[in-house]
Amino acid sequence: MSPILLILVFIIATFLGYKVISEVPTLLHTPLMSGTNAISGVTLLGALVSTAFAASNKSKTLGFIAIVLATINLVGGFAVTDRMLKMFKKKEAVNK
Repeated sequence: MSPILLILVFIIATFLGYKVISEVPTLLHTPLMSGTNAISGVTLLGALVSTAFAASNKSKTLGFIAIVLATINLVGGFAVTDRMLKMFKKKEAVNK
C-alpha cells in the first residue's frame, strides 16, 4: 500500500472515531469505556506477540514501545473506569 493511502485511511478513521465518540450519551460512557479496555488488552497481546517474533532490533524496539503504550492505555482506562464507577456508588451516611 502506498503511504498516501495509509495516511488517508488514518485521517478518515480519526474523523469517524471522533464523530462516534462525540455522539455517545453520558449514560453509556462507562460501559463503552470497559469495552475499550478489553480492546486495549487485545492490543497489548498483539504487541507482545509481534515483539516476540521480531527479527531486527528496530522491530523489537518498536514492539517494546507498543507494549509500553498499550500498557499505559490499559491501566489508565481501568483507573478512569474505576473512578467513574465510584461516582455511582451511594455515599455512606456519616454518624454524628
